[in-house]
Amino acid sequence: MKKITNIESTFKNKALFLQALTHRSWVNENDKKRGTNERLEFLGDAILEFIVSKKLYSKFPDKEEGYLTALRANLVNTKNLYDVAEKIGLGEKIFLSKGEEDGGGRNNPSLLADTVEAIIGALFIDSGLTKAEEFIKENILVDLDKRAKAPLKDPKSLLQEVIQAQKLPAPKYSVIDEIGPDHDKKFTVEVIIDDNRRAKGEGRSKSEAEQMAAKNALSSYCEIELDNIK
Repeated sequence: MKKITNIESTFKNKALFLQALTHRSWVNENDKKRGTNERLEFLGDAILEFIVSKKLYSKFPDKEEGYLTALRANLVNTKNLYDVAEKIGLGEKIFLSKGEEDGGGRNNPSLLADTVEAIIGALFIDSGLTKAEEFIKENILVDLDKRAKAPLKDPKSLLQEVIQAQKLPAPKYSVIDEIGPDHDKKFTVEVIIDDNRRAKGEGRSKSEAEQMAAKNALSSYCEIELDNIK
């Protein structure tokens, strides 16, 4: 498979490529000369999840759902997509307002990750699923064997990746109970996801209780059983 080194050259519709690079801040400053990349991002996000899910399902036939979900989250998280954007030089190409650019938009991990998803959506519309899948395989589904062997993150880190992969704000933790003397405390912590109370956890420290709350949230909210992930 020939590696894509110049993304623009793969597009038949150059206007579609430009739209994929257009942040809403630029549209507001330029009299809506073209649409934002947000609809393309929405489409690209769904295509990315589908292609990655299909690959993991076929490559790891002996792994349970929880493992596949966790590995997928590690592949499509903001950091990985930001790294892809850096590798293909998207930051210098994005259309931003002056304020967004002055605020560091060209190096904003979340903004760049969203742009990668918009590129995927645009590739799908321009050339079909095969071209979008080619891009994903070359830039995101790389070093898969190495990633699969890497140790899983702790429950809090894993929960944050899973939740942010769903485009939701990072989970919040709140101590709701604290009992016992100083030398033998027991904390109860609640984890809140998208403004909804999702799970509780107990521990001898706040940190331990937060990890238990995250583990319980992974089980109840995300249907990931950590004991099954190896």
